[in-house]
Amino acid sequence: MKTVKTLLVSGLLIAAMALSGCGGSEKKPEAKPAAGPQTIKLAHVVNEKDGFHIAALKFKELVEARTKGAVKVEVFPNASLGDERTLIEGMQIGTIAMGVITNGPVANFLPEIAAFEMPFMFATPEEAYKVLDGPVGKKVLDKLDAINLKGLAYAERGFRNLTNSKKVVKTPADMAGLKIRVMENPVYIDTFKTLGTNAVPMAWTEALTALQQGTIDGQENPINVIYSFKLNETQKYLTMTKHSYAPALFLMSKKVFGSFNKETQDILVKAAQEAAVHERKWNAEQMAEQLKALKEKGMQITEPDTAAFQAAVKPVYDKYGPKFGTLLEDINKAKK
Repeated sequence: MKTVKTLLVSGLLIAAMALSGCGGSEKKPEAKPAAGPQTIKLAHVVNEKDGFHIAALKFKELVEARTKGAVKVEVFPNASLGDERTLIEGMQIGTIAMGVITNGPVANFLPEIAAFEMPFMFATPEEAYKVLDGPVGKKVLDKLDAINLKGLAYAERGFRNLTNSKKVVKTPADMAGLKIRVMENPVYIDTFKTLGTNAVPMAWTEALTALQQGTIDGQENPINVIYSFKLNETQKYLTMTKHSYAPALFLMSKKVFGSFNKETQDILVKAAQEAAVHERKWNAEQMAEQLKALKEKGMQITEPDTAAFQAAVKPVYDKYGPKFGTLLEDINKAKK
């Protein structure tokens, strides 16, 4: 009997220990740390004095304020994440989140967007804004979805003008033989070939070196670029051709954009639109002072009669009119 009692007690103790052991091994779910802010890396290829950087900083300010810090924006200037083609390709696969990108290189991925930069398409910035911010511009932005990009808004590069290191240019005939860097965009290449130059397409980062080394004679860009990159140091002559109005885009990876909820997506789009308007105003305010500064630094500025230039580029319209279909007609109607 004593043996039986001993066995019973031992069994109860073992059972109790076993239950105690099971209870002790149960782990309570660990509390998950609070999710940190999502970060958008926004890149561009120009310096901190350029309108693109002004636009990027405004976008950052608006997004961080309206999401109450839930979304942070880091700005990467000076092509630190790559040239514009590299940025676009990165956005398509989701390795680059966002950029402020010149319209020209985007045309290599969405050809019809080059229609906005046909020579002498717009007479004033206001004409361009009316088209870009209206139904025509939105329709083109929406087409970016098909190539894994999200167009948020049109920022601004501005009216482009010719600079060179060789001579004063007053007429198309004066351009004959000049070696001019142009964007990697077929419309620009054909426009400058039609005007008699040796058009050399290359990325902006490469163009700066080529200008310094004298392997090209000139380039074409808006005044803010000519000023902020101190092109007066390599380019003596500036001709105010205003041959093309160049939009820019707040462009985002479709994959990254899709990772945000609808409320945040709306904030991103609205912030980009407002930052674009902010940049346009800034560009307009700066241009007179920038031209004055360039002249004071020794740049010779010429205001040509653009009628001869407009007549000279008619073959560009003959070539691209059929390619763009009704888009050119839609643009012209929207300007009115």
